[in-house]
Amino acid sequence: MIEGKKVVVVLPAYNAAKTLRTTYEELPFDIVDEVVLVDDASKDDTAELAREIGIGHVIVHQDNKGYGGNQKSCYHKAIELGADIVIMVHPDYQYTPKLVKSMCSIIANDVYPVVYASRILGKGALKGGMPIYKYIANRILTLGQNILINQKLSEYHTGYRAFSTAVFDKIDIDLNSDDFIFDNQITAQLFYAGFEIGEVTCPTKYFEEASSINLKRSSIYGLGVLWVSIQYRLQKIGLAKFKIFKLKT
Repeated sequence: MIEGKKVVVVLPAYNAAKTLRTTYEELPFDIVDEVVLVDDASKDDTAELAREIGIGHVIVHQDNKGYGGNQKSCYHKAIELGADIVIMVHPDYQYTPKLVKSMCSIIANDVYPVVYASRILGKGALKGGMPIYKYIANRILTLGQNILINQKLSEYHTGYRAFSTAVFDKIDIDLNSDDFIFDNQITAQLFYAGFEIGEVTCPTKYFEEASSINLKRSSIYGLGVLWVSIQYRLQKIGLAKFKIFKLKT
């Protein structure tokens, strides 16, 4: 716990056996109460290794549900376990788990209800080996999103995120896609619901085992990101309504 709040780390996993142990062993267990791993029908022994190293809650999807579908299972399980703070850490070791305590502290002390670890603040992305085309695309997409959503995030595309579970009482993540665009939909939902998002700078690593998507899927993702931001703007000015922005009552 941290400041009396229960912390649950969730690990959305797909073929993460090579990096899972390293990721898990760097978690700050002085504040982490529970760890949940959701294996999205991996082809390696991710689930078996997770149980072997002592992860308390291992969920295995029999069919691949996609990155967004994996996150839905993660967050629902964390809420079921009574989490006050849930933090998503990718088990591919692209992001350091050593920031978990700092990110949770911001939420536990009621500074922000949501915290993202940004690869763009500072020089973490390029120093860590982010391909230059991905860096440029990230910058262009983020600029467009900030204009459309009227925010000032340094990036919308990080996979390292911490939430007060209270935000899930207002937004409905089950209305979102099961694919990669889930990350941007939940961000738009949070802003639409009136929540603020804090950021911390984060180093990153790009290597063979780190998760990534190819150029074709990246292009589809980029178009989807812009469409989510356009949907947000259209709904905010009253020209259209989209189901993902329906708030819980």
